[in-house]
Amino acid sequence: MASSRVLAIVMAATLSSVALSACPNLCSGHGTCKDDNRCECDKDYGAGDEIFGDCSEMFCPYEIAWVDDPNQDGNYHSYRECAGKGLCDRDTGECDCFAGYTGKGCARSTCPNDCSGHGTCEYIEEIGHGGIVPGHYDATKGRLGIHKGSKKFEGTASEMWDHHKTMKCVCDKGFFEIDCSKRMCHTGNDILDKRLDVSDVLQTQKQNITLYAAGPTGNGSSSVVSEFYGRSFALTFVSTLNESFTTIPLVVEYEGDEFGTELALSTQIEKALESLPNKVIDDCTANVTLGYDSMERGHGFGVQYDTIAFMQIEVAFVGEGVQGTQNLLQVEMNECSDGCMPKVDGLNLVSAGFGANVTSFVSEKMTADYNSYECGRRGKCDYDSGLCECFGGYVGEFCSIQSSLV
Repeated sequence: MASSRVLAIVMAATLSSVALSACPNLCSGHGTCKDDNRCECDKDYGAGDEIFGDCSEMFCPYEIAWVDDPNQDGNYHSYRECAGKGLCDRDTGECDCFAGYTGKGCARSTCPNDCSGHGTCEYIEEIGHGGIVPGHYDATKGRLGIHKGSKKFEGTASEMWDHHKTMKCVCDKGFFEIDCSKRMCHTGNDILDKRLDVSDVLQTQKQNITLYAAGPTGNGSSSVVSEFYGRSFALTFVSTLNESFTTIPLVVEYEGDEFGTELALSTQIEKALESLPNKVIDDCTANVTLGYDSMERGHGFGVQYDTIAFMQIEVAFVGEGVQGTQNLLQVEMNECSDGCMPKVDGLNLVSAGFGANVTSFVSEKMTADYNSYECGRRGKCDYDSGLCECFGGYVGEFCSIQSSLV
């Protein structure tokens, strides 16, 4: 009787052992052994490229492939492990990305040379139109809006296969090139060939800043010029070296009448711009105009006419250091209170989106016929130092001084 009981125990243990060993490696602790002696692996586990086996290896993240074969419908960029730009480490479940790719599942590109330490690496959808000067660009009018931030195309970018994948360097001030590796040199006129058209009268660049008052409803209707009085703002100038300089607060002080107010503010703007560091603007003129503009609302038989108050600032760059085309000025229109520089009250202007005809803007009113070349076309730029190496007979910051006849 005792021997029968021992035999039963031995047989049960043997059968249990056979049952437990039916699934390979007991599914490596990362799966469930099913009735058909097959491992059902936990998420992200398998063997090789299969979701079965002994569940001893890990899968790597799947991302939109950079390059792959088309499917039967001719569509590309399906999901692939490591985005097709790396090899999966099955022990860790992490991708070993090829050169030029990084991130989870090698999903994004790297920026060349990490932007050389002189820029930031940005996603393609973060890159805006308008160059180095922010502002919403209106291609139909050739002007920039005053609202901060260059125009982004998130709607268009979100439909592209490389959305949130492709990266680009955005260089710091004074640097350029694809990898931000080169320093900028000063630009200026060719001392022997200053003007583009000597047969016409001299033209210096003039910029027009037009600011529309918001009025009681925010859309400009029934606005009055006095809304500008007592308010303050500032202007930011971005040099050809991509360096930003912001003026001291500019206060619209009422001087008894509009003419006196315009004259006082014009003088204030000129002095503020010419007082920027490093004499980046060595000479300029400013002319302020306050007034009213007609505004059309609706269309057809429902059209209505209204007036809107505006302040127009015309700035002409007449100094030797700002000859040629300059970047459009930026308006610091938002309130900047305690702890913020420069401290301004801000201007209550028509909000963006109330209509293309009444949105405040900055534009080029007159194009300069002065040329503007790197090192004045009389020298070569040392991109390591950002200094001009002038040819024989020329000296100066941008080789604009003729030191001898050649």
